[in-house]
Amino acid sequence: MNQHIIEQTKTFVFNRFKDDTTGHDYAHMKRVATMAKYLAEKEQADPLLAELIGWLHDITDTKLTNDPVTAKQEVTDYLYASCLSETQVATILQAIDNISFRKGNVPTSFVGQIAQDADRLDAIGAIGIARAFSYGGSKKRQIYSENPIEKSMTTIQHFYDKLLLIKDRLHTQTAKQLAERRHTFMEDFLDHFFLDWEGK
Repeated sequence: MNQHIIEQTKTFVFNRFKDDTTGHDYAHMKRVATMAKYLAEKEQADPLLAELIGWLHDITDTKLTNDPVTAKQEVTDYLYASCLSETQVATILQAIDNISFRKGNVPTSFVGQIAQDADRLDAIGAIGIARAFSYGGSKKRQIYSENPIEKSMTTIQHFYDKLLLIKDRLHTQTAKQLAERRHTFMEDFLDHFFLDWEGK
């Protein structure tokens, strides 16, 4: 039963994100879902709910849809059609509504917090760097600028506004441990970036 729901969800998500070029593609959803399941197993939470939230977490994101209300209704209908209980559906939807870093919220359920950790881990490290420049390019952002006004809108500034903050905003011990290597990698990248930028 559980595996059937997961397989259906993969198809549901694939059809919506297969053509994404902003770093929020099907591969991102797969990584977050896989990590969410892993964290849930380590933290003794519900791996099915964690994985489902991971797969579905970006469905209603306003960066990715022009109609979040319709998107939420579609995912709600999908979840009920999957024979999940009202409590399970409510937990998933509440997590999806509050998972975004941009909103500054925290899901109320522990399993939602686990999925939030999984999403944030995919925003840092080598994958996070690649995704940051992919998203920046899709929005026509400069890589970096020494101009104080332009600098605030560059992809490099995004590291300081968000990515370097993530390590200290995770909920689970497992995620915090995994974040250490990824955080260090970003710091090393930035050190090398500025050396190269200055032609050294």
